[in-house]
Amino acid sequence: MVKRDLIIVGAGPAGLSAAKIALEAGLSVTIIERSPMLGGQLTKQTHKFFGSKEEYAKTRGIDIAKILISELDNYKDKIEILQEATVVGMYKDYVLTIYQGNKYFKLEAKAIIIATGASEKVLAFENNDLPGIYGAGAVQTLMNLYGVLPGQEVVMVGSGNIGLIVSYQMIQAGVKVKALLEAAPTIGGYLVHAAKLVRLGVPIITKTTVKKAFGKEKLEKIQTVKLDDHWEYIDGTEAEITCDALCISVGLSPLHQLLSMAEIEMIYVNELGGLIPKKNSNYETSMPHVYACGDVTGIEEASSAMVEGKIAGLMAAAGLGNPHPNHKQLEKQFKDQLMNLRQGPCGVKIRQGLEKAGEAI
Repeated sequence: MVKRDLIIVGAGPAGLSAAKIALEAGLSVTIIERSPMLGGQLTKQTHKFFGSKEEYAKTRGIDIAKILISELDNYKDKIEILQEATVVGMYKDYVLTIYQGNKYFKLEAKAIIIATGASEKVLAFENNDLPGIYGAGAVQTLMNLYGVLPGQEVVMVGSGNIGLIVSYQMIQAGVKVKALLEAAPTIGGYLVHAAKLVRLGVPIITKTTVKKAFGKEKLEKIQTVKLDDHWEYIDGTEAEITCDALCISVGLSPLHQLLSMAEIEMIYVNELGGLIPKKNSNYETSMPHVYACGDVTGIEEASSAMVEGKIAGLMAAAGLGNPHPNHKQLEKQFKDQLMNLRQGPCGVKIRQGLEKAGEAI
């Protein structure tokens, strides 16, 4: 069995950030990424980030990905990157089963960091499998990676930051966004993003969802319906909107499956996206030397994922007896950054979720 110091599953913002800190501490690192590209969600984000200099404020996501990748170039003798490789099994003996190039093989790790991110939630309604119905991540991939428009007339479902940003990106690309539907009474994302859409004439319709999609070979129109205070359909409020694409952005679910497979202790926290691993302040799970960071531990912004990755990399190195030379200073710095990111009204949901999970904020 081939053994590695540290294996990181996922090369998104959290995984890449974890790798840099662990490499600085002197560990040998293996990164396993199922995509042909490194950077995760950052590779399709063309908008500029908020935050501070440490979180790359005023820098586009696609450029942040390039920065994080380039930071690993100085450690080529200590890093192994497996791309288009999927971890299909994780076990209590620190063995991972990997599928790559039509072959299965196993690696054993002294420590593991799970940074698998999250998957998009789906919305249940009649005919929701018609061609032309996409998740917001798929739309970002089509447009920002491949230059393909999802349609000419689009309806967006969901007013979180992703829904608002992707709507604006579609308008910039020449797509007509006919409406943005939100099931809640108020929008879920930043007002600055919503204001852009309102100025461009996009109606934001709250307490409304999709009841049915129509079309023979592809989407032709949708039927919407109003919701009451109990999230139930209000009969007689149905309306139709013609469109050739529907983009759904109703949240993300942590990709916890590898952690669950290893029987790591989990907890369901709705505010953090669903089932997440219980972890201590060092981001270590109930399985010693197995750490988790990023969206797999709770849905937040990529800025938070990067900081969590740094903490996990720092703690994994210390746990293996190779503490970073600036461990104490960096630990305080990273945890302070994370606390600052979670302040204010936009962090209320995260703070509530962390409190339910029994974690210090």
